[in-house]
Amino acid sequence: MTETEGKFDFAIDRGGTFTDVFARLPDGRERVLKLLSHDPQNYKDAPTEGIRRVLAEETGQAFPREQPVETSLIGWIRMGTTVATNALLERQGERTALLVTKGFKDLLHIGTQARPKLFDLEVAVPDVLYDEVIEVDERVVLRQDGCQLPRKEPNTGDSLEVWRELDMQRVEDDLRGVLSRGIHSLAVLLLHSYTWSAHEKAVGSLARRLGFTQVSLSSEVMPMVRAVPRGYTVCADAYLTPKIRQYLKGFTSGFRGGLEGVSVLFMQSDGGLTPMEQFCGSRAVLSGPAGGVVGYAITSYSQTENKPVIGFDMGGTSTDVSRYAGHYEHVFEATTAGVTLQAPQLDINTVAAGGGSRLFFRSGMFVVGPESAGAHPGPACYRKGGPLTVTDANLALGRLLPSYFPRIFGPGEDEPLSSEETMEHFQQLTREINHFLYTNQSQSSANGSAHSNSSRVMGSKSEMSMEEVAMGFIRVANEAMCRPIRALTQAKGHDTSQHVLACFGGAGGQHACAIAQALGMKTVFIHKYSGVLSAYGLALADVVEEVQEPCSLQYNPRSFSELDHRVEQLTQRCTETLRDRGFSSSQITTEVFLHLRYEKTDCALMVTATGYPGNSRSCKSGDFRSAFTKRYLQEFGFTIPDRPIMVDDIRVRGSGKSGIKSYLEGHKSSQARFPYCTSQSNCYFEDGYLDTSVYLWEELPCDHNIPGPAIIIDKNSTILVEPSCVAHLTEGGDVCIAVGSDPHCLLGTELNTVQLSIFSHRFMSIAEQMGRVLQRTSISTNIKERLDFSCAVFGPDGGLVSNAPHIPVHLGAMQETVQYQIKSIGSIIKEGDVILSNHPCAGGSHLPDLTVITPVFRSGVSGPVFFVASRGHHADIGGITPGSMPPHSTSLQQEGAVFTSFKLVTAGVFQEEAVTEALMAPAQYPDCSGTRNLHDNLSDLRAQVAANQRGSTLVGELIDSYGLAVVQAYMGYIQTNAELAVRDMLKEFARCRQKQTGSLEVEAEDFMDDGTPIRLRVQINENEGSAVFDFTGTGTEVWGNCNAPRAITFSALIYCLRCMVGQDIPLNQGCLTPIKVIIPSGSILQPSQNAAVVGGNVLTSQRVVDVIFRAFEVCAASQGCMNNVTFGSEGSGYYETVAGGAGAGPGWTGRSGVHSHMTNTRITDPEILEKRYPVVLEHFSLRPGSGGAGEYRGGDGVIRKLLFRNKVVLSVLTERRSTRPYGLHGGDCGASGLNQLHRADGRVLNLGAKTTVSLEPGDMFCLYTPGGGGYGEEDKQTAGDGRLLKKRRRFNDNFSERGSVFEYRMAQEGV
Repeated sequence: MTETEGKFDFAIDRGGTFTDVFARLPDGRERVLKLLSHDPQNYKDAPTEGIRRVLAEETGQAFPREQPVETSLIGWIRMGTTVATNALLERQGERTALLVTKGFKDLLHIGTQARPKLFDLEVAVPDVLYDEVIEVDERVVLRQDGCQLPRKEPNTGDSLEVWRELDMQRVEDDLRGVLSRGIHSLAVLLLHSYTWSAHEKAVGSLARRLGFTQVSLSSEVMPMVRAVPRGYTVCADAYLTPKIRQYLKGFTSGFRGGLEGVSVLFMQSDGGLTPMEQFCGSRAVLSGPAGGVVGYAITSYSQTENKPVIGFDMGGTSTDVSRYAGHYEHVFEATTAGVTLQAPQLDINTVAAGGGSRLFFRSGMFVVGPESAGAHPGPACYRKGGPLTVTDANLALGRLLPSYFPRIFGPGEDEPLSSEETMEHFQQLTREINHFLYTNQSQSSANGSAHSNSSRVMGSKSEMSMEEVAMGFIRVANEAMCRPIRALTQAKGHDTSQHVLACFGGAGGQHACAIAQALGMKTVFIHKYSGVLSAYGLALADVVEEVQEPCSLQYNPRSFSELDHRVEQLTQRCTETLRDRGFSSSQITTEVFLHLRYEKTDCALMVTATGYPGNSRSCKSGDFRSAFTKRYLQEFGFTIPDRPIMVDDIRVRGSGKSGIKSYLEGHKSSQARFPYCTSQSNCYFEDGYLDTSVYLWEELPCDHNIPGPAIIIDKNSTILVEPSCVAHLTEGGDVCIAVGSDPHCLLGTELNTVQLSIFSHRFMSIAEQMGRVLQRTSISTNIKERLDFSCAVFGPDGGLVSNAPHIPVHLGAMQETVQYQIKSIGSIIKEGDVILSNHPCAGGSHLPDLTVITPVFRSGVSGPVFFVASRGHHADIGGITPGSMPPHSTSLQQEGAVFTSFKLVTAGVFQEEAVTEALMAPAQYPDCSGTRNLHDNLSDLRAQVAANQRGSTLVGELIDSYGLAVVQAYMGYIQTNAELAVRDMLKEFARCRQKQTGSLEVEAEDFMDDGTPIRLRVQINENEGSAVFDFTGTGTEVWGNCNAPRAITFSALIYCLRCMVGQDIPLNQGCLTPIKVIIPSGSILQPSQNAAVVGGNVLTSQRVVDVIFRAFEVCAASQGCMNNVTFGSEGSGYYETVAGGAGAGPGWTGRSGVHSHMTNTRITDPEILEKRYPVVLEHFSLRPGSGGAGEYRGGDGVIRKLLFRNKVVLSVLTERRSTRPYGLHGGDCGASGLNQLHRADGRVLNLGAKTTVSLEPGDMFCLYTPGGGGYGEEDKQTAGDGRLLKKRRRFNDNFSERGSVFEYRMAQEGV
């Protein structure tokens, strides 16, 4: 399979709005074409129409639309399509049934149990993809050498036991019932089928015999461990593949003979082509954007001296960012449209900033997206009543020229772009912004120094021009797109500035130079086919065949022979498949990957041994140990030399070389010919309006420089060359731009609302980069893999400036810690010192959360100018139980090592001996131990110091760029912005409350299970937008560990305020500036300094949230518990928190089986749990009826049953076992929870809310978590429905991100 001679070859990218066509003609010429994907008045199918037009125009023959296209002139067709993506987004796939192991019917509804948006009380989650569930009474479990239960027969060999065989007759009856209800697509997910598939295959054979038209088995779709993502993947395959087949049938019907004899290939999510017949739903979701990645990778990497390349594809709704450095970067688990797919996918990171992203001005801050104007109505300039967007901002600044656009706008789609409508909208927005600036100046002047933060606005510029407003939104949009690029590169230890920016897509050329400048990049590369690069990439791509199978071997000499044998078998399968598709041996290459990780860690890397040839100490396929350790060192900053390496999966990727060659066919250089300037435009830049030359790309000669400012236009894109940049045309006809530095760093201390948004991004970026360093250099599972940490930047007064990620229980708590150190030891903190603290009286949450604080000094300034800090959860710091989270502690000393103001680093020297002594100190107390994992403690503390050092360096660089006074001024402005948002919310609430009740005071109370009350009275000042939160009347400190340090209440308060504000705001000290908090000393919310607190962090924090929301009548109570479960023995331990029901609210039902409020922890996958621990998960489903009834019903809790295979000690730390989550406005309370123990001898025991108990093999712990409260009185005529019947939720009502950067942030917020 190579380039065809004498025929037409087509590569077509069918997008949501446009279809791009690249054609290679019989004489070697190339053509590109762009047409609407949907134009039913003129044609049925856009790709077919594109092919028809090219054939008709190039041959002069007639190809009537009403007749099938003649195929004798067609060599091959390659396509990328968004058919699968759109069906997933819009939930328009095939009706599907899921067949799953009994006890797990709700497994995919619960998923990871984490909510997708931390502050979204509605917990808006798209629906599952299946319509019905069939539970199959079968069970396979992994054999464990130490298992003390009797072995079951039959077994599947050395590794598995069949505990319950399939009842095929029952399965057949259930499947016939599904068919009778009109469902013909089936997804099959049985536990541990990734390693033993006999049961799934038996079900598959039966289903096909019964007449199911689509049967997807998880063991075939993706045989990888972890049932939840494998289940999502197999459901997506069953849901989408019939839609793909339906589209393919329609597509082929447009050609004579149904395209028989023509090679038709489709792009998969992994960047490889596959025959049309093999194209399936689970591999099709990134079919469209994958072509673009292949396109820029092949065209840009070799053209730029093999420098690593960042792909920048800016479209109408969003921007795709990816990286290429000689090989494609894949991820093997990623979420698209709310569905986690476990399949090889190019790591394409999508962010909500495109040409159609909407522009907002909120509480003094410029905001771009994530909402989009979409194709309809589109931007304001489209003449369809749309809102202001990034496209409008470019038009207002003269960077888009309407005369060069086709007349396809307006209701009749026959008008030009409208500058007038854009200007009218911007004039209105400018008036609103100037009114805000004037009003806040006046209020600040009137109030004087009453509100010190608010008075900072006084120095702001009093008025902005329309151009300054438009330019401001462009700069904010650019910074929003810079953040994922920084994260993508720095996450893996790469220097962002050492990359080339490869720009493609319709909107990217207007922003590329500015983004490259902001990132320190020196080169922007724009291919001549940048407007249709996804289509061109299809023409360059190879056919790919991948095979993969699970493995559980150690990588050592004893396993090399088996690994070599299995690799050889997989390679042979790949090669034979490609030969069957017409490739010769010379065209086929294979690459072997091993999915490797250090034992007892979860950070697995898919490693190729390319560049590491085999030797006497390795597999024949290559030296994977060396390849793994080098990559691990690069990504994480260290290796673990004495730790065994585990092989989780073996993967072989075969490629059949079939892409066309990318020829250098450009405009020849001419010494006499200079670039011809078509016209002059007046464009607005930082220096105001500048004369800007306009050039047509097709008329440019190569090798001549075009200095900025300039605009280069072709049929599909507009390129803006900034004033400090120089463009030239390469021999291949591509545009290469040398990027100069941005000279505009001069900034005063007065408020510039545009810079406010940019500084907000910059401060957040510092905190995010600190987190990346901490994750890379830490060693423990909790920090490196569970990502249980936060990093933050603080002002010289200890006030929080930025915090990443937003872990609820950390919000605001670190600020208390930093401010305590300033008050207690501020006078003796010196440069080179680093402070360690975890004591509750010093702002700590609970003892395992160790906070490391580094002061940032500046030459010529006596004290610290900023502070940076990192808080990480250490798995053990001593105390009476492993894990340092005892359910029955009564004093702080029983919970582990205590640090108040400990000098971890003195004058640059890490105090290892002193901190070791402190970590071992708990052993002096009765029944207590020092830390049980000193090595990990020390390693993680060093990682926290390193993260802080990175933050200190970045703060220093920011000060170098702008000056200390400016950076500190904008620190204050950002805090003021958060303050204004909270004040606006309180004023609005006060107005409504005054109107409804005539009172500006609200109050509420709730109770802990032991009867301790938590009382709150809130007094609101409507004029100031301030409030007093008074917890007087709250119960006293308790004998136990549910005491909550003061910092916990502040964290809960910031979380509640952010939820009630209802929009993205900076979460910093400013949120609490309008709030006065009164907490009685000696109460459960401000206990004595030696009180036990571990339960306060994970339990009482939830009750504080319940009380605040009850006072403000925001929503009914959620489960109000984290359901902490710990079990273990001397050899190992395990800890989890378990989901429950979310409270209902005005207009929404509560989500079932989800974490709420102060936690968002992901739960361990059932297959991983059973693989690593002596337990069998017998049941994990929703708890029907546990949600409170009402007009809107509360969410149901869950049922989770753990059968133990060995002797273990079980500890539970829970709440809401005697009290119930309240309903609101007539809604019923949710059910309380229950902890039961089913002994092997048949006894059933109620364990109560908090206990530790020894278990024997065969004992089963049954957890029933609380439901959420209902909202509103239930209509008796519709009792029971609880407003559950809703239209299937589409996912694209709001923009959804994707990619490794998004997954990382979700994992952090899922802590």
